[in-house]
Amino acid sequence: MHLGRAQTADNKTHVVVVTADAGFEQSIRSTFSASQQIDMHVLSADLAAVEDKVDPEGATVILIDLNTGRAEEMQALERLMLRIGNWPPVIVVAQSFDAQAARTLLQMRVADFLVKPVPPIELVRTCARVVKPVATDQAEAEIYTFLPAVGGAGVTTLAIQTALLLLNSGQKRRASTCLVDLNFQHGACADYLDLEPRLDLSEIEPRPERLDRQLLEVMTTVHASGLAVVAAPNRPAEMRSFDPDVVTRLLDLVSSNFDNVVIDMPRTWFSWTDSVLLGSNRLFIVSEMTVPSLKHTKQLVAAIRERMPEGPQPQVIVNRFEERLFVPGVKKADIEQALGKDFTAAIPNFYRLVREAIDRGVPLEEIKPGNKITRELKKLIMPQPAKAAAKAAAESKPLNFSLAR
Repeated sequence: MHLGRAQTADNKTHVVVVTADAGFEQSIRSTFSASQQIDMHVLSADLAAVEDKVDPEGATVILIDLNTGRAEEMQALERLMLRIGNWPPVIVVAQSFDAQAARTLLQMRVADFLVKPVPPIELVRTCARVVKPVATDQAEAEIYTFLPAVGGAGVTTLAIQTALLLLNSGQKRRASTCLVDLNFQHGACADYLDLEPRLDLSEIEPRPERLDRQLLEVMTTVHASGLAVVAAPNRPAEMRSFDPDVVTRLLDLVSSNFDNVVIDMPRTWFSWTDSVLLGSNRLFIVSEMTVPSLKHTKQLVAAIRERMPEGPQPQVIVNRFEERLFVPGVKKADIEQALGKDFTAAIPNFYRLVREAIDRGVPLEEIKPGNKITRELKKLIMPQPAKAAAKAAAESKPLNFSLAR
Protein backbone atom coordinates (compact mmCIF):
# COMPACT_ATOMS: atom_id res chain seq x y z
CA MET A 1 0.00 0.00 0.00
CA HIS A 2 1.64 3.21 -1.19
CA LEU A 3 0.17 6.68 -1.05
CA GLY A 4 2.63 8.42 -3.32
CA ARG A 5 3.89 11.90 -2.63
CA ALA A 6 5.33 13.59 0.45
CA GLN A 7 7.01 10.83 2.33
CA THR A 8 9.10 12.51 5.00
CA ALA A 9 12.71 12.07 6.06
CA ASP A 10 11.84 8.85 7.90
CA ASN A 11 10.56 7.49 4.56
CA LYS A 12 7.03 7.03 5.88
CA THR A 13 3.65 8.35 4.85
CA HIS A 14 2.03 10.22 7.74
CA VAL A 15 -1.76 10.14 8.02
CA VAL A 16 -3.54 12.33 10.58
CA VAL A 17 -7.03 11.10 11.49
CA VAL A 18 -9.72 12.97 13.44
CA THR A 19 -12.77 10.92 14.45
CA ALA A 20 -15.10 10.45 17.41
CA ASP A 21 -16.55 7.28 15.87
CA ALA A 22 -14.92 4.26 17.55
CA GLY A 23 -16.09 1.88 14.83
CA PHE A 24 -14.68 4.10 12.06
CA GLU A 25 -11.41 4.49 13.98
CA GLN A 26 -11.06 0.72 14.24
CA SER A 27 -11.71 0.36 10.51
CA ILE A 28 -9.10 3.03 9.73
CA ARG A 29 -6.50 1.36 11.94
CA SER A 30 -7.12 -2.01 10.30
CA THR A 31 -6.86 -0.47 6.83
CA PHE A 32 -3.60 1.42 7.28
CA SER A 33 -1.84 -0.98 9.63
CA ALA A 34 -1.30 -3.34 6.69
CA SER A 35 1.71 -1.27 5.63
CA GLN A 36 4.77 -0.51 7.75
CA GLN A 37 5.40 2.54 5.56
CA ILE A 38 2.31 4.30 6.89
CA ASP A 39 2.42 6.08 10.22
CA MET A 40 -0.96 7.09 11.62
CA HIS A 41 -1.78 9.64 14.30
CA VAL A 42 -5.39 9.49 15.55
CA LEU A 43 -7.23 12.18 17.48
CA SER A 44 -10.26 10.41 18.99
CA ALA A 45 -12.68 13.32 19.28
CA ASP A 46 -14.83 15.69 17.24
CA LEU A 47 -12.87 18.23 15.22
CA ALA A 48 -14.29 21.16 17.21
CA ALA A 49 -12.76 19.67 20.38
CA VAL A 50 -9.27 18.96 19.00
CA GLU A 51 -8.93 21.56 16.24
CA ASP A 52 -5.80 23.11 17.80
CA LYS A 53 -4.15 19.71 18.15
CA VAL A 54 -4.26 18.92 14.44
CA ASP A 55 -0.66 19.38 13.33
CA PRO A 56 -0.19 19.60 9.54
CA GLU A 57 3.61 19.67 9.82
CA GLY A 58 5.02 16.58 8.15
CA ALA A 59 1.58 15.14 7.40
CA THR A 60 0.92 13.56 4.02
CA VAL A 61 -2.86 13.62 4.29
CA ILE A 62 -5.43 14.61 6.93
CA LEU A 63 -8.59 12.52 7.26
CA ILE A 64 -11.48 14.12 9.16
CA ASP A 65 -14.66 12.35 10.25
CA LEU A 66 -17.02 15.33 10.30
CA ASN A 67 -20.58 15.98 11.39
CA THR A 68 -21.57 18.38 8.60
CA GLY A 69 -24.88 19.15 10.32
CA ARG A 70 -23.18 20.89 13.25
CA ALA A 71 -22.23 24.52 12.67
CA GLU A 72 -19.32 24.37 15.15
CA GLU A 73 -17.82 21.43 13.26
CA MET A 74 -18.01 23.25 9.91
CA GLN A 75 -16.55 26.40 11.46
CA ALA A 76 -13.68 24.41 12.97
CA LEU A 77 -12.95 22.88 9.56
CA GLU A 78 -12.94 26.31 7.91
CA ARG A 79 -10.43 27.62 10.45
CA LEU A 80 -8.27 24.54 10.00
CA MET A 81 -8.27 24.90 6.20
CA LEU A 82 -7.20 28.52 6.51
CA ARG A 83 -4.40 27.53 8.87
CA ILE A 84 -2.91 24.70 6.83
CA GLY A 85 -3.12 26.36 3.37
CA ASN A 86 -2.53 24.24 0.27
CA TRP A 87 -0.79 21.26 1.90
CA PRO A 88 -1.44 18.65 3.17
CA PRO A 89 -4.69 17.66 1.42
CA VAL A 90 -7.75 17.16 3.62
CA ILE A 91 -10.33 14.41 3.08
CA VAL A 92 -13.68 14.69 4.85
CA VAL A 93 -15.80 11.63 5.71
CA ALA A 94 -19.38 12.16 6.87
CA GLN A 95 -22.52 10.20 7.58
CA SER A 96 -24.36 12.10 4.85
CA PHE A 97 -24.06 15.14 2.58
CA ASP A 98 -26.52 17.54 1.09
CA ALA A 99 -25.82 19.87 -1.83
CA GLN A 100 -25.13 22.86 0.41
CA ALA A 101 -22.64 20.96 2.56
CA ALA A 102 -20.82 19.64 -0.51
CA ARG A 103 -20.62 23.13 -2.00
CA THR A 104 -19.29 24.55 1.28
CA LEU A 105 -16.59 21.89 1.45
CA LEU A 106 -15.52 22.66 -2.11
CA GLN A 107 -15.29 26.34 -1.25
CA MET A 108 -13.03 25.43 1.67
CA ARG A 109 -10.78 23.62 -0.84
CA VAL A 110 -11.23 20.20 0.73
CA ALA A 111 -9.43 17.67 -1.48
CA ASP A 112 -12.31 15.15 -1.43
CA PHE A 113 -15.26 13.97 0.63
CA LEU A 114 -16.71 10.50 1.19
CA VAL A 115 -19.96 9.16 2.66
CA LYS A 116 -20.01 6.40 5.27
CA PRO A 117 -19.74 3.50 5.12
CA VAL A 118 -16.46 3.79 3.21
CA PRO A 119 -14.97 0.58 1.83
CA PRO A 120 -11.30 0.33 2.89
CA ILE A 121 -10.04 0.07 -0.69
CA GLU A 122 -11.98 3.23 -1.63
CA LEU A 123 -10.41 5.09 1.28
CA VAL A 124 -6.90 4.05 0.23
CA ARG A 125 -7.54 4.99 -3.39
CA THR A 126 -8.85 8.40 -2.39
CA CYS A 127 -5.83 9.09 -0.21
CA ALA A 128 -3.49 8.00 -3.00
CA ARG A 129 -5.24 10.24 -5.51
CA VAL A 130 -5.24 13.45 -3.47
CA VAL A 131 -1.55 13.20 -2.57
CA LYS A 132 -0.47 12.41 -6.12
CA PRO A 133 1.83 15.16 -7.40
CA VAL A 134 0.53 17.40 -10.14
CA ALA A 135 2.23 16.78 -13.46
CA THR A 136 4.73 19.52 -14.24
CA ASP A 137 5.21 18.70 -17.90
CA GLN A 138 1.68 19.56 -18.95
CA ALA A 139 1.67 21.58 -22.14
CA GLU A 140 0.22 25.07 -21.93
CA ALA A 141 -3.23 25.60 -23.38
CA GLU A 142 -3.69 27.28 -26.73
CA ILE A 143 -5.75 30.41 -26.12
CA TYR A 144 -7.97 31.82 -28.87
CA THR A 145 -9.49 35.23 -28.09
CA PHE A 146 -12.34 36.88 -30.00
CA LEU A 147 -12.72 40.65 -29.58
CA PRO A 148 -15.53 42.62 -31.29
CA ALA A 149 -14.68 45.80 -33.19
CA VAL A 150 -18.35 46.85 -33.13
CA GLY A 151 -21.46 45.75 -31.32
CA GLY A 152 -23.45 42.87 -32.76
CA ALA A 153 -20.63 41.57 -34.96
CA GLY A 154 -21.42 37.93 -34.13
CA VAL A 155 -18.45 37.25 -31.84
CA THR A 156 -20.32 34.75 -29.68
CA THR A 157 -21.35 32.56 -32.62
CA LEU A 158 -17.78 32.49 -33.97
CA ALA A 159 -16.33 31.75 -30.53
CA ILE A 160 -18.75 28.86 -29.95
CA GLN A 161 -18.15 27.29 -33.35
CA THR A 162 -14.38 27.66 -32.93
CA ALA A 163 -14.53 25.95 -29.53
CA LEU A 164 -16.52 23.07 -30.99
CA LEU A 165 -14.04 22.68 -33.86
CA LEU A 166 -11.13 22.59 -31.41
CA LEU A 167 -12.96 20.10 -29.20
CA ASN A 168 -13.02 17.62 -32.07
CA SER A 169 -9.60 18.44 -33.48
CA GLY A 170 -7.63 15.73 -31.64
CA GLN A 171 -6.53 12.81 -33.81
CA LYS A 172 -6.20 10.20 -31.05
CA ARG A 173 -8.43 11.74 -28.38
CA ARG A 174 -10.82 14.62 -27.96
CA ALA A 175 -8.94 17.81 -27.18
CA SER A 176 -10.32 19.18 -23.90
CA THR A 177 -11.71 22.62 -24.68
CA CYS A 178 -13.21 25.36 -22.54
CA LEU A 179 -15.24 28.33 -23.72
CA VAL A 180 -14.94 31.31 -21.36
CA ASP A 181 -17.45 34.16 -21.59
CA LEU A 182 -15.81 37.30 -20.18
CA ASN A 183 -18.73 39.52 -21.13
CA PHE A 184 -20.04 39.64 -17.57
CA GLN A 185 -22.75 42.18 -18.33
CA HIS A 186 -24.26 40.92 -21.58
CA GLY A 187 -22.68 37.50 -22.17
CA ALA A 188 -24.64 35.10 -24.36
CA CYS A 189 -22.52 31.94 -24.67
CA ALA A 190 -24.61 29.97 -22.18
CA ASP A 191 -27.87 31.20 -23.74
CA TYR A 192 -26.74 30.26 -27.25
CA LEU A 193 -25.98 26.72 -26.06
CA ASP A 194 -29.06 26.49 -23.81
CA LEU A 195 -26.96 26.04 -20.66
CA GLU A 196 -27.12 27.29 -17.09
CA PRO A 197 -24.38 29.86 -16.37
CA ARG A 198 -22.75 28.86 -13.07
CA LEU A 199 -19.81 31.22 -12.59
CA ASP A 200 -20.51 33.02 -9.30
CA LEU A 201 -18.27 36.10 -9.38
CA SER A 202 -19.59 37.45 -6.08
CA GLU A 203 -18.23 34.34 -4.42
CA ILE A 204 -14.79 34.58 -6.01
CA GLU A 205 -14.18 38.34 -5.93
CA PRO A 206 -13.53 38.77 -2.17
CA ARG A 207 -10.82 36.05 -2.25
CA PRO A 208 -9.68 35.04 -5.76
CA GLU A 209 -7.20 32.56 -4.27
CA ARG A 210 -10.14 30.38 -3.17
CA LEU A 211 -10.79 29.49 -6.79
CA ASP A 212 -9.20 26.09 -7.37
CA ARG A 213 -9.88 23.19 -9.69
CA GLN A 214 -12.72 21.76 -7.61
CA LEU A 215 -14.53 25.08 -7.31
CA LEU A 216 -13.97 25.68 -11.02
CA GLU A 217 -15.67 22.34 -11.77
CA VAL A 218 -18.68 23.42 -9.72
CA MET A 219 -18.88 26.68 -11.67
CA THR A 220 -18.43 25.07 -15.10
CA THR A 221 -21.30 23.84 -17.26
CA VAL A 222 -20.69 21.02 -19.74
CA HIS A 223 -22.52 20.97 -23.06
CA ALA A 224 -23.81 17.68 -24.53
CA SER A 225 -20.92 17.82 -27.01
CA GLY A 226 -18.39 17.72 -24.15
CA LEU A 227 -17.53 21.42 -24.42
CA ALA A 228 -16.90 23.04 -21.03
CA VAL A 229 -18.44 26.49 -20.65
CA VAL A 230 -17.50 29.04 -17.99
CA ALA A 231 -20.07 31.83 -17.95
CA ALA A 232 -21.69 34.08 -15.36
CA PRO A 233 -25.39 35.02 -15.21
CA ASN A 234 -26.11 38.28 -17.02
CA ARG A 235 -26.17 41.49 -15.02
CA PRO A 236 -27.49 43.98 -17.63
CA ALA A 237 -28.13 46.74 -15.06
CA GLU A 238 -24.69 46.47 -13.44
CA MET A 239 -21.63 48.04 -15.04
CA ARG A 240 -18.86 46.53 -12.92
CA SER A 241 -15.14 46.30 -13.46
CA PHE A 242 -13.80 43.32 -11.56
CA ASP A 243 -10.39 43.22 -9.96
CA PRO A 244 -7.90 41.99 -12.58
CA ASP A 245 -6.79 39.31 -10.10
CA VAL A 246 -10.22 37.66 -10.37
CA VAL A 247 -10.02 37.34 -14.16
CA THR A 248 -6.33 36.41 -14.12
CA ARG A 249 -6.88 33.67 -11.54
CA LEU A 250 -9.83 32.31 -13.49
CA LEU A 251 -7.96 32.16 -16.80
CA ASP A 252 -4.79 30.73 -15.22
CA LEU A 253 -6.82 27.90 -13.73
CA VAL A 254 -8.75 27.23 -16.93
CA SER A 255 -5.55 27.26 -19.00
CA SER A 256 -3.88 24.72 -16.72
CA ASN A 257 -6.76 22.26 -17.03
CA PHE A 258 -7.66 22.34 -20.73
CA ASP A 259 -5.87 21.84 -24.04
CA ASN A 260 -7.70 24.73 -25.71
CA VAL A 261 -9.33 27.85 -24.31
CA VAL A 262 -11.63 30.08 -26.38
CA ILE A 263 -12.45 33.49 -24.92
CA ASP A 264 -15.47 35.61 -25.85
CA MET A 265 -14.49 39.19 -24.97
CA PRO A 266 -16.72 42.20 -24.36
CA ARG A 267 -16.28 45.27 -26.56
CA THR A 268 -15.65 47.51 -23.53
CA TRP A 269 -11.99 47.81 -22.53
CA PHE A 270 -11.50 46.93 -18.85
CA SER A 271 -8.47 47.02 -16.54
CA TRP A 272 -7.90 43.31 -17.21
CA THR A 273 -8.30 43.42 -21.00
CA ASP A 274 -4.59 44.00 -21.68
CA SER A 275 -3.63 40.95 -19.62
CA VAL A 276 -6.10 38.71 -21.44
CA LEU A 277 -4.93 39.84 -24.88
CA LEU A 278 -1.26 39.51 -23.96
CA GLY A 279 -1.84 35.97 -22.72
CA SER A 280 -3.56 34.89 -25.95
CA ASN A 281 -1.90 32.77 -28.61
CA ARG A 282 -4.24 34.02 -31.32
CA LEU A 283 -6.28 37.22 -31.26
CA PHE A 284 -9.20 37.64 -33.64
CA ILE A 285 -10.86 41.03 -34.17
CA VAL A 286 -14.39 40.52 -35.47
CA SER A 287 -15.81 43.14 -37.81
CA GLU A 288 -18.77 43.56 -40.13
CA MET A 289 -19.00 44.40 -43.81
CA THR A 290 -19.80 48.10 -43.39
CA VAL A 291 -17.68 51.21 -43.79
CA PRO A 292 -18.09 52.36 -40.14
CA SER A 293 -17.23 48.86 -38.88
CA LEU A 294 -14.08 48.71 -41.00
CA LYS A 295 -13.05 52.15 -39.72
CA HIS A 296 -13.51 51.04 -36.10
CA THR A 297 -11.61 47.84 -36.82
CA LYS A 298 -8.64 49.70 -38.26
CA GLN A 299 -8.55 52.02 -35.25
CA LEU A 300 -8.80 49.10 -32.82
CA VAL A 301 -5.98 47.16 -34.48
CA ALA A 302 -3.75 50.26 -34.38
CA ALA A 303 -4.57 50.82 -30.70
CA ILE A 304 -3.76 47.21 -29.80
CA ARG A 305 -0.42 47.37 -31.60
CA GLU A 306 0.43 50.59 -29.81
CA ARG A 307 -0.56 49.33 -26.36
CA MET A 308 1.07 45.92 -26.64
CA PRO A 309 3.72 45.70 -29.36
CA GLU A 310 4.90 42.36 -27.95
CA GLY A 311 1.43 40.86 -27.93
CA PRO A 312 -0.22 38.55 -30.48
CA GLN A 313 -0.79 39.98 -33.96
CA PRO A 314 -4.46 40.92 -34.43
CA GLN A 315 -6.19 38.92 -37.16
CA VAL A 316 -9.32 40.52 -38.56
CA ILE A 317 -12.36 38.41 -39.37
CA VAL A 318 -15.11 40.07 -41.41
CA ASN A 319 -18.28 38.32 -40.39
CA ARG A 320 -21.52 37.96 -42.41
CA PHE A 321 -19.60 38.52 -45.64
CA GLU A 322 -21.75 38.96 -48.74
CA GLU A 323 -20.71 40.15 -52.17
CA ARG A 324 -23.10 40.38 -55.07
CA LEU A 325 -22.24 41.35 -58.59
CA PHE A 326 -23.71 44.59 -59.94
CA VAL A 327 -24.97 45.57 -56.48
CA PRO A 328 -23.50 48.67 -54.78
CA GLY A 329 -21.78 48.27 -51.41
CA VAL A 330 -18.51 47.21 -49.83
CA LYS A 331 -16.55 44.70 -51.90
CA LYS A 332 -13.86 42.27 -50.82
CA ALA A 333 -11.28 44.40 -52.62
CA ASP A 334 -12.37 47.37 -50.48
CA ILE A 335 -11.85 45.31 -47.31
CA GLU A 336 -8.40 44.20 -48.44
CA GLN A 337 -7.46 47.76 -49.27
CA ALA A 338 -8.74 49.11 -45.94
CA LEU A 339 -7.23 46.43 -43.67
CA GLY A 340 -4.22 45.22 -45.65
CA LYS A 341 -2.38 42.24 -44.18
CA ASP A 342 -4.55 42.31 -41.04
CA PHE A 343 -7.53 40.99 -43.02
CA THR A 344 -7.48 37.25 -42.37
CA ALA A 345 -10.85 35.71 -43.20
CA ALA A 346 -14.36 36.43 -44.45
CA ILE A 347 -17.13 34.37 -42.87
CA PRO A 348 -20.14 34.04 -45.20
CA ASN A 349 -23.57 35.27 -44.23
CA PHE A 350 -26.06 32.46 -43.50
CA TYR A 351 -28.38 34.21 -41.09
CA ARG A 352 -31.17 31.61 -41.11
CA LEU A 353 -28.77 28.81 -40.22
CA VAL A 354 -27.22 30.79 -37.37
CA ARG A 355 -30.61 31.90 -36.06
CA GLU A 356 -31.91 28.33 -35.98
CA ALA A 357 -28.78 27.14 -34.16
CA ILE A 358 -29.19 29.89 -31.56
CA ASP A 359 -32.92 29.27 -31.07
CA ARG A 360 -32.38 25.52 -30.62
CA GLY A 361 -29.18 25.85 -28.58
CA VAL A 362 -27.23 23.49 -30.83
CA PRO A 363 -24.04 23.74 -32.96
CA LEU A 364 -24.29 24.75 -36.62
CA GLU A 365 -22.94 21.35 -37.67
CA GLU A 366 -25.89 19.61 -36.03
CA ILE A 367 -28.29 21.51 -38.28
CA LYS A 368 -26.26 21.49 -41.47
CA PRO A 369 -23.10 19.37 -41.53
CA GLY A 370 -20.30 20.82 -43.62
CA ASN A 371 -21.86 24.29 -43.75
CA LYS A 372 -19.80 27.13 -45.22
CA ILE A 373 -19.40 29.00 -41.92
CA THR A 374 -17.80 26.00 -40.25
CA ARG A 375 -15.65 25.31 -43.30
CA GLU A 376 -14.24 28.85 -43.33
CA LEU A 377 -13.57 28.76 -39.59
CA LYS A 378 -11.83 25.43 -39.95
CA LYS A 379 -9.48 26.91 -42.57
CA LEU A 380 -8.73 29.75 -40.19
CA ILE A 381 -8.30 27.79 -36.97
CA MET A 382 -6.76 24.62 -38.35
CA PRO A 383 -4.77 25.53 -41.49
CA GLN A 384 -3.74 22.80 -43.92
CA PRO A 385 -0.53 20.98 -42.86
CA ALA A 386 1.37 22.06 -45.97
CA LYS A 387 0.49 25.71 -45.48
CA ALA A 388 1.27 25.55 -41.78
CA ALA A 389 4.66 23.96 -42.47
CA ALA A 390 5.49 26.56 -45.09
CA LYS A 391 4.51 29.35 -42.74
CA ALA A 392 6.60 27.88 -39.90
CA ALA A 393 9.59 27.54 -42.23
CA ALA A 394 9.24 31.13 -43.39
CA GLU A 395 9.01 32.42 -39.82
CA SER A 396 12.08 30.42 -38.79
CA LYS A 397 14.35 31.94 -41.46
CA PRO A 398 17.14 34.07 -39.96
CA LEU A 399 17.04 37.80 -40.58
CA ASN A 400 19.48 39.21 -43.14
CA PHE A 401 21.40 41.70 -41.02
CA SER A 402 23.65 42.61 -43.96
CA LEU A 403 20.92 45.02 -45.13
CA ALA A 404 20.81 46.83 -41.83
CA ARG A 405 22.30 50.29 -41.53
